[in-house]
Amino acid sequence: MTLTRRTLLAAGAAAAALATASANAQAQPAFPSRPLRFVVPFGPGSGTDTSARYFARQLQALTGQPVVVENKPGANGFLAVRQVLAAPPDGYTVFIGSNSTLAVNAALFRQLPYDPVADFSPLTMMMRSPAMLAVGPAAPYADLQGLLAKARAEPGRINFGAGSAGYQLMGELLNDVAKVQTVHVPFKSAAEAITAVAGGQVDYTFAEVTAVQELARGGRVKVLAVAADRRVAVAPEVPTAAEAGLPGFEAYTWVGAMVAARTPAAETARLAELFTAVSRMDETRAFYERLGATPMTGGPAQMRDFQQKEIALWKRIVEQAKVPLQ
Repeated sequence: MTLTRRTLLAAGAAAAALATASANAQAQPAFPSRPLRFVVPFGPGSGTDTSARYFARQLQALTGQPVVVENKPGANGFLAVRQVLAAPPDGYTVFIGSNSTLAVNAALFRQLPYDPVADFSPLTMMMRSPAMLAVGPAAPYADLQGLLAKARAEPGRINFGAGSAGYQLMGELLNDVAKVQTVHVPFKSAAEAITAVAGGQVDYTFAEVTAVQELARGGRVKVLAVAADRRVAVAPEVPTAAEAGLPGFEAYTWVGAMVAARTPAAETARLAELFTAVSRMDETRAFYERLGATPMTGGPAQMRDFQQKEIALWKRIVEQAKVPLQ
């Protein structure tokens, strides 16, 4: 066989392989080609659920595919995580997680039944919402400095209500930054904690902006500070913690999207692209501003970095405050 003939045969084989690959690529429909499923570890109406449903509407408009939101509350988010990790890792099941499931649990549980870093691939942060510090309407504290002065004068006498582990650790973070000693009082939900504060059963609590503002407008609680780097548009009269005399105190609830780590890279990248595009829309910023929140526009790398910093922060607070592990 001559060199020329060998060359022609090789070229023919390469062309045939290229044609086959092209045909296979054309046969594969663009992702996503069928309905997506968002799994939420909390019930309808929660901040995580609100974000999931907003992004679901936007992704449906972008892709032309239905997006179904499934609420799987309970067991500290474990039920939802289990459902996501048991699903086929094909990109069609997305976990809409929060600071509690993706960071706080890693600090609070001695043996967590999942790894929030190794078991998931991040897509993007969706939003963050600062916590507000609220006291009852009859509280003698005119401002945050008054509350902290009382706590310093009577260590262990002031208490705070927390309706979740995340809010409990925010209270411990306040103790750390302000160098005070206050006592945690657990409640089953943030709503119960706020009600207890309004009724004078506990001294203060942390809760998301929308929940606190509704009661503040009705005069049932007083808001002393927002734990953020800037004031929120829906409550411009409330100072930041730094403005109220406590620089360095910031605490947020946040929501982010992830898929199982075994999901193929191409599908993961496409979902990250779609989620990031939604997070950067002007409509998204306006939507979250109405809730006192801020959209987060970073992609997978930024989300992973943020998540790992959050885990490190809460592990330090748990160890320092000697919070019992669960």
